[in-house]
Amino acid sequence: MTTTIDHVPDDQDALKAALIEARAKLSGAEALIEHLQLVIAKMRRELFGPRSERSQRLLDQLELQLEELAAAAGEDAAETETAGIPVQGFTRPKTRRNFPAHLPRRRIVHPAPACCPCCGGTKLSKIGEDVTETLDVVPRQLFVTEHVREKFSCRSCEKIAQPPAPFHAIARGFAGPSLLAMILVDKYADHQPLNRQSEQLAREGVELSVSTMADHVGACASEMLLGMRQGEDQDRAAMDLCAGRPAVWRGHSARRGVLLLA
Repeated sequence: MTTTIDHVPDDQDALKAALIEARAKLSGAEALIEHLQLVIAKMRRELFGPRSERSQRLLDQLELQLEELAAAAGEDAAETETAGIPVQGFTRPKTRRNFPAHLPRRRIVHPAPACCPCCGGTKLSKIGEDVTETLDVVPRQLFVTEHVREKFSCRSCEKIAQPPAPFHAIARGFAGPSLLAMILVDKYADHQPLNRQSEQLAREGVELSVSTMADHVGACASEMLLGMRQGEDQDRAAMDLCAGRPAVWRGHSARRGVLLLA
């Protein structure tokens, strides 16, 4: 039901529906204008290069305004849909999202009615089902792994036996491999600074300083660089061995060794 200035409905419900329609269209138009302004600003920045920090702050401000307007437009659209009055010209096509097949599915079957809601009969037979998919996430969960090494005493020689200490990705470190991988991926793949990661962990109840995380990143980088160099030396030595040149096994450290030419 689209209204104009010449034709204003007298019904209160119709006036309410017209007001909701106008508000939703206005919110959508404002969001579209902000989106176009942001696109123009980004294209100018890419074309003429960065002007100053002020232009970057302006782009960030435009993005925040666009998010707020898009959220307001979504609220108005939801209010229009729940008003119960058909509004012509502001109906969005309902499309079914096809989520990736590799995502695990959690099937929740709602209890079926025990009797017919119309006649009260109990002879019900299933003729089909409607499936509604919603995308959800399980937040990350930090946990502590306790490595228990029991001590045993020999009754014959009075010696103490104990299993060896577990392997740590960083010597004498407390960070597990999954935590180190998360820190590195967030920093280098997602461009998340260490101070923000530290703040996120603090919100989850874990105090991990920026300096400690920086030490972890440096230790991981050193280990990966050493592994890359060892791989290159081993490949080079293997090629020399295939060519008939002698090679010996030497080590860069006490724990690892590489093949080098004699």
